[in-house]
Amino acid sequence: MSAPTAPTTAPTVAELEEQERRLTLPHFTYDDAWALGTLLVELARERNAPVAIDIRRAGQQLFHAALPGSTPDNDAWIDRKRRVVERYAASSLLVGTRFRAKNTTFEDSSRLDPDVYAAHGGAFPITVEGAGVIGTVVVSGLPQLEDHAMVVEALEHFAATL
Repeated sequence: MSAPTAPTTAPTVAELEEQERRLTLPHFTYDDAWALGTLLVELARERNAPVAIDIRRAGQQLFHAALPGSTPDNDAWIDRKRRVVERYAASSLLVGTRFRAKNTTFEDSSRLDPDVYAAHGGAFPITVEGAGVIGTVVVSGLPQLEDHAMVVEALEHFAATL
Protein backbone atom coordinates (compact mmCIF):
# COMPACT_ATOMS: atom_id res chain seq x y z
CA MET A 1 0.00 0.00 0.00
CA SER A 2 1.33 3.38 -0.88
CA ALA A 3 1.25 6.39 1.38
CA PRO A 4 -1.96 8.35 0.82
CA THR A 5 -1.88 12.09 0.79
CA ALA A 6 -2.88 13.66 4.07
CA PRO A 7 -6.47 14.90 4.15
CA THR A 8 -6.60 18.65 3.67
CA THR A 9 -10.23 19.23 4.54
CA ALA A 10 -12.43 17.59 7.11
CA PRO A 11 -15.11 15.25 5.78
CA THR A 12 -18.73 16.29 6.17
CA VAL A 13 -21.23 14.66 8.50
CA ALA A 14 -22.80 12.90 5.49
CA GLU A 15 -19.43 11.60 4.27
CA LEU A 16 -18.54 10.28 7.72
CA GLU A 17 -21.94 8.61 8.13
CA GLU A 18 -21.50 6.96 4.72
CA GLN A 19 -18.08 5.62 5.76
CA GLU A 20 -19.64 3.98 8.80
CA ARG A 21 -22.46 2.41 6.77
CA ARG A 22 -20.00 1.14 4.15
CA LEU A 23 -17.61 -0.31 6.74
CA THR A 24 -20.13 -2.54 8.51
CA LEU A 25 -18.57 -5.99 8.74
CA PRO A 26 -20.18 -9.45 8.44
CA HIS A 27 -18.30 -10.62 11.59
CA PHE A 28 -15.47 -9.63 13.90
CA THR A 29 -13.54 -12.37 15.69
CA TYR A 30 -10.35 -12.49 17.74
CA ASP A 31 -8.49 -13.48 14.57
CA ASP A 32 -10.08 -10.54 12.76
CA ALA A 33 -8.79 -8.19 15.47
CA TRP A 34 -5.28 -9.56 14.99
CA ALA A 35 -5.53 -9.21 11.18
CA LEU A 36 -6.83 -5.63 11.36
CA GLY A 37 -4.30 -4.67 14.02
CA THR A 38 -1.35 -6.08 12.10
CA LEU A 39 -2.60 -4.34 8.95
CA LEU A 40 -2.61 -1.03 10.84
CA VAL A 41 0.90 -1.71 12.14
CA GLU A 42 2.09 -2.40 8.58
CA LEU A 43 0.53 0.84 7.32
CA ALA A 44 2.08 2.81 10.16
CA ARG A 45 5.52 1.25 9.67
CA GLU A 46 5.45 1.96 5.92
CA ARG A 47 4.82 5.63 6.76
CA ASN A 48 7.08 5.86 9.81
CA ALA A 49 3.98 6.98 11.69
CA PRO A 50 4.58 7.41 15.45
CA VAL A 51 1.24 5.93 16.49
CA ALA A 52 -0.35 3.70 19.05
CA ILE A 53 -3.11 1.34 17.89
CA ASP A 54 -5.88 -0.21 19.97
CA ILE A 55 -8.71 -2.62 19.12
CA ARG A 56 -11.43 -3.65 21.58
CA ARG A 57 -14.55 -5.76 21.47
CA ALA A 58 -17.18 -5.67 24.22
CA GLY A 59 -14.77 -3.91 26.55
CA GLN A 60 -11.94 -6.41 26.06
CA GLN A 61 -8.67 -5.21 24.57
CA LEU A 62 -7.89 -7.60 21.70
CA PHE A 63 -4.94 -5.76 20.14
CA HIS A 64 -2.56 -2.99 21.17
CA ALA A 65 0.67 -1.78 19.61
CA ALA A 66 2.87 1.21 20.22
CA LEU A 67 5.26 2.13 17.41
CA PRO A 68 8.51 4.08 17.72
CA GLY A 69 7.83 7.74 18.43
CA SER A 70 4.54 7.12 20.20
CA THR A 71 4.27 8.00 23.88
CA PRO A 72 2.07 7.16 26.88
CA ASP A 73 0.10 10.29 25.95
CA ASN A 74 -1.13 8.46 22.84
CA ASP A 75 -2.62 5.77 25.08
CA ALA A 76 -4.47 8.47 27.04
CA TRP A 77 -5.83 9.89 23.76
CA ILE A 78 -6.87 6.38 22.70
CA ASP A 79 -8.90 5.99 25.88
CA ARG A 80 -10.56 9.41 25.53
CA LYS A 81 -11.46 8.92 21.84
CA ARG A 82 -12.61 5.32 22.45
CA ARG A 83 -15.03 6.46 25.15
CA VAL A 84 -16.67 8.82 22.64
CA VAL A 85 -17.30 5.93 20.24
CA GLU A 86 -18.64 3.77 23.07
CA ARG A 87 -21.00 6.52 24.25
CA TYR A 88 -22.25 7.75 20.84
CA ALA A 89 -21.86 4.58 18.68
CA ALA A 90 -20.19 6.73 16.02
CA SER A 91 -16.63 7.63 15.09
CA SER A 92 -14.95 10.21 17.28
CA LEU A 93 -14.46 12.44 14.22
CA LEU A 94 -18.16 12.17 13.30
CA VAL A 95 -19.21 13.11 16.83
CA GLY A 96 -16.95 16.18 16.83
CA THR A 97 -18.08 17.11 13.31
CA ARG A 98 -21.75 16.92 14.31
CA PHE A 99 -21.12 19.40 17.13
CA ARG A 100 -19.19 21.73 14.79
CA ALA A 101 -22.05 21.52 12.25
CA LYS A 102 -24.26 23.01 14.99
CA ASN A 103 -21.78 25.90 15.44
CA THR A 104 -20.50 24.64 18.74
CA THR A 105 -17.86 22.25 20.00
CA PHE A 106 -17.98 18.92 21.76
CA GLU A 107 -16.06 20.44 24.68
CA ASP A 108 -18.53 23.34 25.05
CA SER A 109 -21.79 21.46 24.53
CA SER A 110 -21.48 17.76 25.40
CA ARG A 111 -21.35 18.33 29.17
CA LEU A 112 -18.76 15.55 29.33
CA ASP A 113 -15.37 15.85 31.02
CA PRO A 114 -12.72 16.59 28.34
CA ASP A 115 -10.18 14.72 30.47
CA VAL A 116 -12.29 11.58 29.92
CA TYR A 117 -13.78 12.13 26.43
CA ALA A 118 -12.22 13.53 23.23
CA ALA A 119 -14.22 13.93 20.02
CA HIS A 120 -11.06 14.04 17.89
CA GLY A 121 -10.52 11.82 14.86
CA GLY A 122 -8.95 8.40 15.18
CA ALA A 123 -11.52 6.18 16.91
CA PHE A 124 -13.95 4.23 14.72
CA PRO A 125 -16.76 1.86 15.66
CA ILE A 126 -16.49 -1.79 14.75
CA THR A 127 -19.98 -2.49 13.51
CA VAL A 128 -21.19 -6.00 12.68
CA GLU A 129 -24.25 -6.73 10.54
CA GLY A 130 -27.19 -7.61 12.77
CA ALA A 131 -25.29 -6.82 15.98
CA GLY A 132 -24.55 -3.09 15.75
CA VAL A 133 -21.46 -1.52 17.29
CA ILE A 134 -19.51 -4.24 19.08
CA GLY A 135 -16.13 -2.57 19.52
CA THR A 136 -13.62 0.08 18.55
CA VAL A 137 -10.46 0.52 16.54
CA VAL A 138 -8.33 3.53 17.45
CA VAL A 139 -5.16 5.18 16.15
CA SER A 140 -3.42 8.02 17.98
CA GLY A 141 -0.26 9.93 17.17
CA LEU A 142 -0.96 11.87 13.98
CA PRO A 143 -3.14 14.92 13.38
CA GLN A 144 -6.76 13.87 13.90
CA LEU A 145 -7.76 13.74 10.22
CA GLU A 146 -4.75 11.51 9.51
CA ASP A 147 -5.52 9.23 12.47
CA HIS A 148 -9.08 8.85 11.14
CA ALA A 149 -7.94 8.32 7.54
CA MET A 150 -5.51 5.58 8.58
CA VAL A 151 -8.24 3.67 10.42
CA VAL A 152 -10.65 4.01 7.47
CA GLU A 153 -8.00 2.90 4.98
CA ALA A 154 -7.20 -0.18 7.06
CA LEU A 155 -10.88 -1.04 7.53
CA GLU A 156 -11.46 -0.72 3.78
CA HIS A 157 -8.60 -3.13 3.01
CA PHE A 158 -9.66 -5.46 5.81
CA ALA A 159 -13.35 -5.50 4.77
CA ALA A 160 -12.32 -6.34 1.19
CA THR A 161 -10.76 -9.59 2.47
CA LEU A 162 -13.92 -10.82 4.23
